[in-house]
Amino acid sequence: PSAERVARPQRLAGGLLGSWHGAPQALAGLVFEPTFFFADAQLRRVEYAASAQGLPDGGGAAFAELLQWGRGAFGAELAANDPGSAYAAWSSGEMDVYVQRVGDPRRASVRLVYKQRQLRDGSEL
Repeated sequence: PSAERVARPQRLAGGLLGSWHGAPQALAGLVFEPTFFFADAQLRRVEYAASAQGLPDGGGAAFAELLQWGRGAFGAELAANDPGSAYAAWSSGEMDVYVQRVGDPRRASVRLVYKQRQLRDGSEL
């Protein structure tokens, strides 16, 4: 009920349009704003994004807390770590979930994304 249209919708691959956002929510010590992405009149992705600029750890503690939550909810993650960023992903049923942290002081952020799994037929590749 608190969802509102965004002024400038985000466009992603696959025809996804982030045209609605919800009320900010406190999670893992940060304030996340949800954006709802639709394609073909169906909700396909929900992205929670929070700024971690100005935090001494660049969102590291929030990322670690979300990582523990993901492990508890979905099991072991598929992870990638680079200097200044970290990523962990899980698959569950018809849904993919991932958390991402960018630690660059100029654009530090943490994201939690739920998206509908899109399986590809090998003949389509």
